[in-house]
Amino acid sequence: MKLQNQLLGIFAVSLCACTPAPKIDSSKTTSPAPVVFVAANAAAPLQPQDQNQTPARMEVAPRALPLPALELTGPILLKLMLAEIAVQRGQLNIAVSALLDVAQETKDPRVARRATEVAWAARYVPVALDAARLWMQFDPDSQRARQTLLTLLISQSRFTEAQNHVQLWLSQSPEQAGQRFLQLATLFSGSKDKIALLNFVRVIAQPYAQIPEAQFAIAQAAWDASDRDLAYVAAQQALVLRPGWDLAALFVAQILQRSSDVEALAYLSRFLQAHPGANELRLNYARLLVNARDYTEARLQFERLLKIAPENVEMAMAIATLSMQMKDYAIADAQLQRVLQLSPPDPDAVRVFLGQVNEELKRNLVALKWYDAVSSGSQFIVAKSRYVGILVKQGQLAQARQYLQGLQPEDAQLRLQLILLEASILRDAGAYAEAFNLLGQATVANTESTDLLYEYAMAAEKVDRVDVLEVNLRKVIELQPSHAHAYNALGFTLADRNLRLVEARELIEKGLQLSPDDPFILDSLGWVLHRQGLQQEALIHLRRAYGLRVDAEIAAHLGEVLWVLGRREEARKIWSEAQTKAPGNELLNSTIKRLEAISLQSAP
Repeated sequence: MKLQNQLLGIFAVSLCACTPAPKIDSSKTTSPAPVVFVAANAAAPLQPQDQNQTPARMEVAPRALPLPALELTGPILLKLMLAEIAVQRGQLNIAVSALLDVAQETKDPRVARRATEVAWAARYVPVALDAARLWMQFDPDSQRARQTLLTLLISQSRFTEAQNHVQLWLSQSPEQAGQRFLQLATLFSGSKDKIALLNFVRVIAQPYAQIPEAQFAIAQAAWDASDRDLAYVAAQQALVLRPGWDLAALFVAQILQRSSDVEALAYLSRFLQAHPGANELRLNYARLLVNARDYTEARLQFERLLKIAPENVEMAMAIATLSMQMKDYAIADAQLQRVLQLSPPDPDAVRVFLGQVNEELKRNLVALKWYDAVSSGSQFIVAKSRYVGILVKQGQLAQARQYLQGLQPEDAQLRLQLILLEASILRDAGAYAEAFNLLGQATVANTESTDLLYEYAMAAEKVDRVDVLEVNLRKVIELQPSHAHAYNALGFTLADRNLRLVEARELIEKGLQLSPDDPFILDSLGWVLHRQGLQQEALIHLRRAYGLRVDAEIAAHLGEVLWVLGRREEARKIWSEAQTKAPGNELLNSTIKRLEAISLQSAP
């Protein structure tokens, strides 16, 4: 008989171990989370780790299972094998049915457990509940079974049935009641009926009113039920029962933060003065200070934490970036070099920051060294862009191009990005013909790159090759029909040259359909309407574009339409505002000069 029980156990365990249940996407199901209790944390942005409690699994030590005395018959063996094969094939309904039959026939808790897990994975929650009840019936001392049953019951808001199980579980180990209240919080998160859940928690917590974790559980349930006042009172009561409990203090701060960051910061500051060793709370306090843009105080808090954990990369990086925000570049430089010594997860990002800091310190040679040290990865193009940017500012366009051409990354996409970067510095330098030729040569070997084709089209516009522009933009649209800016660029180019205005408007409207709130496409629509003589309609779209983005070229178009409508002082005001922000914009300045000249010529 013992051997037969062992054989049955082998099949039950093989189903559990060899064919794990499919993962459940919690965003698509109301089924509860995996059955492992962990301490609940306060909601974002405050996410503490409780230092006073150590979450544990429900079953902390092996124990003898109450296995039935039965004969392993052929039909039982067949059903177990059928269930295993069905799970492997994803036929979970068949597997659940077979496992439930075997569980009811054998009263083996291992089979009932597996039936519960498979039904849960298949999102058959009512069936999973039935299986969990069988598991609990066959193994009444199993904390794992009780936990699973509770999770399912609470997820379905079956609080009356859940209450007896929770009260029994809490009473079994009174000395662990606090820890168990924390563990229960993970089950509570699965319930949709937050009001009923709050009432349930208050009932089960009543006999444990002097346990801080019980008050904390009430606070969390009240918060979820939108009872802010009760949440605040219960969290404060938890702190009375356990002064200095940083988890409860962070929860109080979270409640205060809903009304005011200032109140939350003041509360955390007072708490830290009374409990300076609450380092997890101090970390959250520092992060909240950053959100409030109090960079000076935030840096002081991070520095204090760094003294406690001098090898902590996150702290050192926080101090470095805060120092950059405060324009304290010398400290930022020192901290970033320290971060590099601590083996950060993304050392190239640190090198880019070091380059930026040294640019600010006017140490261009040092900055070039840091940018040059980035040889691959996600920071590669950023680093090379800043490298050549320094050279171009120094009037060394030829050297910048030579540097880029000397780089030969193995990745084809990176090589293409370097070509685009070279064309960009040529365009910015006004070398439009050279940019056009460079991109044209690149398209020979990269006929399917929409980025390259689009940039080639933009370069063609600068050298008045509308034919090349149109061919390449139509190719972009063919390859990527959702490319809103390809439609817009082609439509605007035609409109700006007073060509095929009906078609130009259709293209721009298609672009706007794909990207409804794009200020540049709205500007294009306003401009083509202006070309069609529809000034009032044009004004509507241009005002909206300018409201979304104060841009010099949008201002030039808006001002011109206002000018045509006779609202010249309003036009001048908009131009003046735009010139303050972009004094060298060629289109804006030429528009103002042209219209003012026309005005002078037409004056009596």
